[in-house]
Amino acid sequence: MASERLSQLDKALLGLRSLILSGHFDLNQRLPEVAVAKHLGTSRTPLRQAMDRLVAEGLLERIETGGCRVATFSKEDIADAIEFRGVVEGTAARMAAQRGGNPGLMAEARATLDRIDQALDPSQEIDFDRYVHENAKFHALLTRLAGSPLIEREVARMSRLPLASPSAFLSDQAMIPNFQDSLRFAQRQHRAILEAIAERDGARAEAMTREHARLALTNFNYITTHQPKLANPVPGLALVASE
Repeated sequence: MASERLSQLDKALLGLRSLILSGHFDLNQRLPEVAVAKHLGTSRTPLRQAMDRLVAEGLLERIETGGCRVATFSKEDIADAIEFRGVVEGTAARMAAQRGGNPGLMAEARATLDRIDQALDPSQEIDFDRYVHENAKFHALLTRLAGSPLIEREVARMSRLPLASPSAFLSDQAMIPNFQDSLRFAQRQHRAILEAIAERDGARAEAMTREHARLALTNFNYITTHQPKLANPVPGLALVASE
């Protein structure tokens, strides 16, 4: 019974988060619980639990008269979230370097970067799905290398904010000028970060990781400033309030 409740909660949480990030709801609209529960195929109890979780994540906000509505974010909020994610990931990289990266995790991270190299092989078309998968795995390993459950939780929490995760813009990287070059540049940064950790150079590992996170900010600024008509497919951009 407990596993069934968990499954229903996960279903409600994933489904509701997807609806929010896709712009399914008007920003000031009170979430219609009955209709949403029916749409997701869950009861209202797991839906309300999911809403509680998303309030804690910052995607929903409470209404004084009851219920929830979708939160809105300014461009500055998104920039701050990306910057803060870089700070926490940078701290993880510094701690990994200072403490000495777990050999098994370091080997796994190197193997992950080797697979990214294969996905970006210039002799063939980019294997984009593989790149996205392995990129997410590398960032997860980077936080695990710190050996701190607290750091892992904080990075996961920040990455759930709209547009702040390492993969936030990868589904629409083709909109960014010099698309393939940007992916290969990111991969060079991955290698430099891991090298700094291996060499126990905490300051360089932290600086490189924070700089790497700013690639998301570059992409965000490009889409919102230079190509706003291309913004609709990017999950989460529907939550950014217009100027």
